Amino acid sequence: MGISQDLYNKAKKLISGGTQLLSKRPEMFLPDLWPAYYKKAKGCEIWDLDGNKYIDASFMGIGACILGYADEDVDNAVKDAIDNGAMSTLNCPEEVELAELLCQIHPWADMVRYARTGGEAMAIAVRIARAKTGKDLILFCGYHGWHDWYLSANLADDKALDGHLLPGLEPKGVPRVLKGTAIPFVYNDSDTFLKLIKEYGEKAAAVVMEPIRNFYPEKGFLELIREKTKELGIVLIFDEVTSGWRLTIGGAHLNLGVEPDIAVFAKAISNGYPMAAIIGKSEVMEVAQESFISSTYWTEKIGPTASLATIKKLRERNVPALLAKIGKKVQDGWKKSAEKYNLGVKVFGIPPLSHFHFECGDHLILKTLYTQLMLEKGFLAADSFYASYAHKEEDTDKYLNATEEAFEFISKAVREGTPQKYLKGPVCHSGFRRLA
Repeated sequence: MGISQDLYNKAKKLISGGTQLLSKRPEMFLPDLWPAYYKKAKGCEIWDLDGNKYIDASFMGIGACILGYADEDVDNAVKDAIDNGAMSTLNCPEEVELAELLCQIHPWADMVRYARTGGEAMAIAVRIARAKTGKDLILFCGYHGWHDWYLSANLADDKALDGHLLPGLEPKGVPRVLKGTAIPFVYNDSDTFLKLIKEYGEKAAAVVMEPIRNFYPEKGFLELIREKTKELGIVLIFDEVTSGWRLTIGGAHLNLGVEPDIAVFAKAISNGYPMAAIIGKSEVMEVAQESFISSTYWTEKIGPTASLATIKKLRERNVPALLAKIGKKVQDGWKKSAEKYNLGVKVFGIPPLSHFHFECGDHLILKTLYTQLMLEKGFLAADSFYASYAHKEEDTDKYLNATEEAFEFISKAVREGTPQKYLKGPVCHSGFRRLA
């Protein structure tokens, strides 16, 4: 046990749930051994409280740091904003400059609103859609945050959200009167979507979905959704919180050829600084003036400044193309090592957001063992790799060499039939679970 682990044990007594974000909870990676806290982060490297240095081959700030940690260009722009006052009684001009830029990148959009996190931005988008249509019902697929509108799906069926990234999400505290106001469908399942449209289309305010995440849309799937939502006057909301800026400059939907009524961005838009944007067509976004959507810290200067600097660098360095190259190399490396050691591994995800799944045994046990082995080799790693501009060729080479060694060990453990005996702590969690 080190300083980080000791501090986390203390935190669990002081902070409900241990951390502010489920995806950063150590139990999701390597219970009792994961270095929960960092002292410094730069590029794709992180130093924990004990001074150990790791290459981050996992989530890069849960997908926020697309350029890498402490990027000098973004940080210098933010430092200048701080020196000139990050908050005042007046508004910052950067929010107008950013709005113009976002609408330029997305010609179908006319207006913009801001928030500071993806979850609250999605709640704003849903509020706007309900205000525009005068209807309550939301049809959705995918994961869209912690707010009442989304978790209400589990009031009708406590497993309704299990296929949407995070299983086990409890709707405790969500008003029971919201039961039946959010109904899920599965990505690429056109038949189920059409059934829901037939049953609920006249009552629906919005269809909320990620245009892409782990899989590309099947031919005609997004086009079908766009056709039906237009036909029935339903607001189509694309959640680009995770997918945005990775496949192209702007939303992934630009590559897919389908225009929504609203698109929502966060995470990578500002490279680690809190920022979110809701962009949309004027006839929909104008309604925001008729609903009270307002918050003090949506007006500070750092978020828009960081976004402008981030987008500038993404453009200048053609970062999406680099992310695709890095991600493909990682996916190919996983496949090659798995095949070499006859290890059943399924690789999936768009290249910038790559994932794998052990199909040769209990995935959670093998994932925990993999994370343990990689941590010992100096990598923060799990069953996902989020590519960043800071991942240089030598970093990915080292990572893939370490992965090959880990896969070799795991293959032997699987053949022995008792891989769990090699774990130095408990098996990792797979979704939402109350901490003891």
